[in-house]
Amino acid sequence: MRNPSRLWQEYVEKGKAEGCPVVNSHAHYGPYQGIYFPGRGEAESMIKMMDRAGVVRAVCAAHAALVDPERGHAVMAEAIARYPGRLFGYWAVNPNFPQKIEAQLRAFEQAEGFLGFKFLSDYHRYPITGPNYAPALQYANERGLPVLMHTWGGSPYDGPALWAEVAEKYPRAKLLMGHSGYGQWDLALEMARKYDNIYLELTAAYHANGIIERMVREVGSHKVLYGEDLPWFDPQYAIGCVLCAHISDEDRHNILHRNAERIFGWT
Repeated sequence: MRNPSRLWQEYVEKGKAEGCPVVNSHAHYGPYQGIYFPGRGEAESMIKMMDRAGVVRAVCAAHAALVDPERGHAVMAEAIARYPGRLFGYWAVNPNFPQKIEAQLRAFEQAEGFLGFKFLSDYHRYPITGPNYAPALQYANERGLPVLMHTWGGSPYDGPALWAEVAEKYPRAKLLMGHSGYGQWDLALEMARKYDNIYLELTAAYHANGIIERMVREVGSHKVLYGEDLPWFDPQYAIGCVLCAHISDEDRHNILHRNAERIFGWT
């Protein structure tokens, strides 16, 4: 059956839907030791991919910052300065070095273009409910900031079973659940329905057949954010998954840009 979406038709004709700007709420930046990115992790290449797909802004966590925050934040800050208004940053928190977190929060206050925090609990093997994350979560709660958390179904570090404790303790922090607790959909959607400050984020989740429709139907498109882990995945494919989903163009606008614009303060 022909897709009735006007946004989809424009996307097919032009390679982007100019009437629907895209905001990427889940991106990375720079080289990563675990994979070879032939030029894709560089700022220029990322901007070209964004331009081709109609992505107007991307909020990124530097790969280096996930291991060594000080070094990685400096790398991210340089990219933000080169592409103001296009690239923004997440301030990564490594809970395995709790003695450094307070100083890093003070540095965050002076950093230009960093909009919130990034947790990678499965990699750091430390639960999102642990005390070492508390200073960053309390900081975000006091200021109503977004926190992008890597989440995965069944994980003892960031699975959906842990979300309620964080959401209840820090109700003003905007909790962006990266990958939407991939695979553990029933509980993830239940948590997003129950807690106003929990948002589902589409990176990798868009691969699951029918999950976008289910998120919109059971939670509402106002609680779903677009992301695709640039430079890991191509934005045109991920955007196409949203445009081809059996949802309305109003839902597509919410997912692709309106929700992020509201959460990051661009409205």
